[in-house]
Amino acid sequence: MRTATQGNKQISSQMLETADLYWQRLLDNAAELVASLTDEQQQELKLVFGLSDFIATQLCRHSQWIPELFSQNLQNFDRQVFDKELADLLEPVTDEEVAKRVLRQYRNKQMVCMAWRDFLSYSQLEESLLDLSALAEALVIAGRDWLYREMCASLGTPSDKQGKPQKLLILGMGKLGGRELNFSSDIDLIFTFPEHGETLGGRRSLENQQFFIRMGQRLVNLLNQVTVDGFVYRVDMRLRPYGESGPLVVSFNGLEDYYQEQGRDWERYAMVKARALGPWTAESDELHDLLRPFVYRRYLDFSAIESLRKMKGLISQEVRRRKLTDNIKLGAGGIREVEFIVQSFQLIRGGREPALRTQSLFASLKTLLELGQLDYLAVDELKNSYLLLRRVENLLQAINDDQTQTLPRESLDWQRLCYALNADTEMDLREQIASAMRQIHRHFEETVGGNNEEEQTETWTQQLWNAYEDEHAQAILEEQGIDDEKLWPLLNSWHDTVVRRTIGPRGRETLDKLMPRLLCEFTNVPHPSKAFEQVSKVLDQILTRTTYLELLCENPGARQQLVSLCLASPWIAQQLAKFPMLLDELIDPAQLYDTTSLDDYGSELRQYLLRVPEDDLEQQMEALRQFKLSQQLKIAAADVTGVLPVMEVSDHLTFLAEAIIEQVVHQAWAQVSARHGVPDNLKDNEMGFAVVGYGKAGGIELGYGSDLDLVFLHNGSKAGQTNGDRAIDIGHFYLKLAQRVLHFFSTRTNSGELYEVDMRLRPSGASGLLVSEIENFGEYQRDEAWTWEHQALVRARFMFGDNALSVRFNELRAEVLQSPRDKAALAKDVRDMRIKMRDHLLKVDQGMFDLKQSSGGIADIEFIAQYLVLANSHEHKRLSFWSDNVRIFADLAELELLPLANAQALTQAYCYLRDESHRLTLQQKKSVVPIEDVQAHTSIVEMIYQQILGQELGQESEQE
Repeated sequence: MRTATQGNKQISSQMLETADLYWQRLLDNAAELVASLTDEQQQELKLVFGLSDFIATQLCRHSQWIPELFSQNLQNFDRQVFDKELADLLEPVTDEEVAKRVLRQYRNKQMVCMAWRDFLSYSQLEESLLDLSALAEALVIAGRDWLYREMCASLGTPSDKQGKPQKLLILGMGKLGGRELNFSSDIDLIFTFPEHGETLGGRRSLENQQFFIRMGQRLVNLLNQVTVDGFVYRVDMRLRPYGESGPLVVSFNGLEDYYQEQGRDWERYAMVKARALGPWTAESDELHDLLRPFVYRRYLDFSAIESLRKMKGLISQEVRRRKLTDNIKLGAGGIREVEFIVQSFQLIRGGREPALRTQSLFASLKTLLELGQLDYLAVDELKNSYLLLRRVENLLQAINDDQTQTLPRESLDWQRLCYALNADTEMDLREQIASAMRQIHRHFEETVGGNNEEEQTETWTQQLWNAYEDEHAQAILEEQGIDDEKLWPLLNSWHDTVVRRTIGPRGRETLDKLMPRLLCEFTNVPHPSKAFEQVSKVLDQILTRTTYLELLCENPGARQQLVSLCLASPWIAQQLAKFPMLLDELIDPAQLYDTTSLDDYGSELRQYLLRVPEDDLEQQMEALRQFKLSQQLKIAAADVTGVLPVMEVSDHLTFLAEAIIEQVVHQAWAQVSARHGVPDNLKDNEMGFAVVGYGKAGGIELGYGSDLDLVFLHNGSKAGQTNGDRAIDIGHFYLKLAQRVLHFFSTRTNSGELYEVDMRLRPSGASGLLVSEIENFGEYQRDEAWTWEHQALVRARFMFGDNALSVRFNELRAEVLQSPRDKAALAKDVRDMRIKMRDHLLKVDQGMFDLKQSSGGIADIEFIAQYLVLANSHEHKRLSFWSDNVRIFADLAELELLPLANAQALTQAYCYLRDESHRLTLQQKKSVVPIEDVQAHTSIVEMIYQQILGQELGQESEQE
C-alpha cells in the first residue's frame, strides 16, 4: 500500500512507520540538532531512516555525524582522504582497545554515508564498489601500520641481514583484490614478508617470521573482534598456503616454494584476484612478479580447462545440494557464475594477453570484448546482469549491515529494494532479477564446455516403462534379447509402488523422462534384475528430491555409473541410497575414477572446506562428512572396477582418515582456544597435542566402515594455564580438546557419523584419562602395561601432531618394543591372549571360516608378527620401526629371523584374506567363507603359528 511520495517515488506505509520509530528516537536524543536542519534535509533524513535500519541505528547513536554528512560527504564523497584521516586519528593512540574503537567508528561513519548514497542513487554502482574497497584497504593498512609502530617500539624492528627494515605485506583476495567489495563482505587476506632475519633494537632479538606471526594474529583480532562498536571486517585467512594448518605468515621465498611445488588449480583461480594492499612499493612489485608465473602460463593454458570444468561442476553441485534458489551470489545464474566466466578466460589466456592480468572484472570484460573472446551481446548481457545483481546485493546488505545474498522474506525489505531500484512491485523486481540470472546461467553453461547433450529417448524403453500387461512387457524384452525373467516383475512391482507415492507433478514428469533412459543402461549389464534391485533402492530415496532425478535424467554418464556400480557392489548402492548427494560424483566418470593421490587428501580437504563459512560449525561438520563419503565412494568405485589395486585401497582409506583427523583437531582447537586461549608454554603454531593410531589405522590397513582406534597425547607437563579470558589449567585444556575432537567424530548430521572412535587402547583403558601426557604414557608403557598392550603398540603409528611430539612418541615406542623379554613367557602371554580372543569373538558354523578370528586367519598372522617384533627388537632395533605387517615380515626375512618362504607365505595369506574382507564388505556380506576356499593359505599359517608359538591351534578351541 503506497501512502506518500518523495520526488517521483512513492514510499510505503511500512517504510513510513519504520522511519517514524527511528525519528522519535533521534528527537529524544538530539532535538536541537534536528531543528537546525532544513525541511528538505529533515525529509531526506527521515526517508533514509525508512530505507535502512543500519543507517538509522548508527545516526541515532552518533547524531553528531548528521551535519557533516549534509555539509560535504553525501554530495562530494572523496575516497582519497581515507588514508590520511585514519593516520591522523590513530597518531596519538597507544592503547589497542582505543585503536579498535577508532577503526570501528570510522568504518561505521563512512559506511553510513555510502549506504545513504547507494539508496538515494547519488553514486553509480562501480563508484560504490571502489569506495567500499578503498575504505576496507585503508582500514586494513591503517591497522597494520599502527600495530607495526607499536610492536617495533617494544620488540625491535624486523630487518634483513643487511639491517634493512622489513614490513608486513598483505595480499587482498577476492572482491577486495578486484576493488569490487560488497557492502557487508568479509575479507580474504594472505600475509607475507620479504626476507628472513631478526628484530633489531629490542631487548632481545626475535625472528622476523615470529614477529610477523604475532603481528598478524593481533591484526586479525584488531579487525575481526566484535566490540560494542561492532567489528571492522570479518577476516578469513584460509586461502594462505596450507590453509588453517599453515603458518599465519610466510616469507616471499616460502610463498614462492609453496606455489611452485604444491599450488593447486583452485589456488591459481583464487590468485587471479590477488593484489598487494596499501601504497605501492618495490616489494609490492616483487611480490606480484613472484606470483605471476604461477597464475599465468606463458602459453594458451588449455590444461586449466579440465580443472575449470571440475570447479564448474562443484558450483553446480553446491547449488543443488544447498537448494540455493533465492541466493543472488551462489544460486544458478548468480554473481559467482559471472566471476567464474571471466576468471576462466583470464586463466586460460592471461599468459598470452597481459591486458587480462587484471583483478577487475569490469576491465576484464572490456578486454575480452576487444580480443574477440566474447561478443558484444554476451558482454552487454553479462555486465548489465552483473550490475543489477551487485546493486541488489549491496542494498540488501546495507539494510542492516548483514552479510546476506538471499532475497528478502519480509515485505518491508522488498519495498525498500523496489524504492531504491525504481521497481513498481516486488514481482517486477523479482522478474528483473530472475531474467538477469537466466542470462548469466546460459553463458555459464557454455563456459569451458557445456553439458547439453540431448539424449534420444529409446522407444522400446518408453513402452516398457508404460507397459501394463505382462505379455506385452515380456515380448518387448525378448525383442531386445534381454533374457532375465526377474526384471519385468521387479520393474512392474516397483512401478506400482511409485504410482502410489506423492512426488508432485514435476517429480512425476522427471521420473517419466528418466526411467526410459535409465532402462537403456540395463541392457548393457550381465544381470539386469540384480542391478535394478539395487538401483531401485537408490531411486526410492530420491523420488521426492526432483533435483537428483533431473541430475540422472540429464547426465548419461551418471546413469551408466549408477547401474554398473550398484551391480558391482550393494555396499555402494547402500551408500548412494543413504546419501543421495553422492550422485553428484557420478556425473564425470573420469573424475570418479581419478582417485585422489595419497599425498593430496589434506590439500583437497582444505580446498573443500574453504566453501564453508569458517564460523559455521554445523556446515563444517557436514562438509567433513560429505568429503569423507565422496572420497570413500571414489575409492570403492576404483576398487570394484579394478582401476585401483586392492593393496592400495587401505592406503587410500587410511590417508583419507589422516586428512580428516587433521582438520577435526584444527577445528576443535579453534573452538576450545577461542574460549580459553592456548597453553602459555606453547610456541607459535604449536598445539602440543598428538593423535596416535592403533590397529588398522596404525597399520595403514583401514577398510570400508572401519572404526578408528586412537590414543590422544599432549606434552603440557609443566604446571601452567591457558592465556585466554577464561583461563584453565593445561591438563584441563587438553581434556576439553580431546572431548571436542570426539564430539566432532561422533555427532550425527544429515550425512551420518564421521567415524566411530574407539579409545579403549589408551593407558588404563576405559578407566584411564582421555588424553595422556606423553612422559606419563611412556612410563605407563614401561612399568604397567600388559603384554597385549605392547602387542597393540607394535601396530601404533603417529598420525597427527607437532614434530617434537612425533619424535618423542617414536622414541618411547621404540624403547618399549626394544625391551628384552623372556621369549617363553612372551609366547605364553601372546598365545593365551589369542585363545581368549578366539573364545570370545569366534562364532561360525561348521565348515565355515571367519577371515579374522578362525584358526589360520588374519588375527593369527598379526599375532605372529607382534610376537616376533617383541621377542627380537632388543637385538634388532629396526624391527621396532614399522607398524604394518607386510613390512615387518619383509624385515624379519631380511634379518633371517623368519625363513623367506614363511615370510612370503604369511604376507600372501595376509593380503589374500584382507582382499577377501574388502570384497565381502562391498558385497555387504559377513567376513565368513567356506573353509575349502581359503585352506591353501590358512593351513600354512597354522603350521607357522605352531612352529613359532608352540601349540597346535586346533586344540585351543572347541568352537571350530
